[in-house]
Amino acid sequence: MKKIIAATCLAGAIALPGLAQAREVTLTTQLKDYGGNDAYLAIYVTDANGQYQKTLWVAGKKAKYYRHLTDWARGSGMNPSEFDGVSGASVGSGRPLKVSVELADTLIDAGYQIRIDSAVENKREGRADVSVPLTSKGSGKPATGSTYVDSFTYDL
Repeated sequence: MKKIIAATCLAGAIALPGLAQAREVTLTTQLKDYGGNDAYLAIYVTDANGQYQKTLWVAGKKAKYYRHLTDWARGSGMNPSEFDGVSGASVGSGRPLKVSVELADTLIDAGYQIRIDSAVENKREGRADVSVPLTSKGSGKPATGSTYVDSFTYDL
């Protein structure tokens, strides 16, 4: 009987990660009026230690400029599989970017963060322009960026 219970528990532990639920999360980024070319943005998830986990969105179509999104570029290895299907046009000065993404429930209230790296041609780069804990309580609360992002909000 103990072997059956142990085998059932082991099978459940292996299967549970595959059953993780995901939810649609709306990411809203408002850029500052900075004057200049459109901004490239990388929105991604890190663990509690700041280690890259997953790309949520990349704004900017020309991959040759992605290296200027420094922390994201290092973490993702700029591997096309990390941003295929989750990219769009760059974002102009003073303009908003609003996208919806699927996010695993297991990332919420578990020590993960959403970060945004930003870059504008012929201007400085914004490493971790925004860094916010991914929590239920943080949903809908704006965070202020340090470089090109005026505010960022995620809604669960």
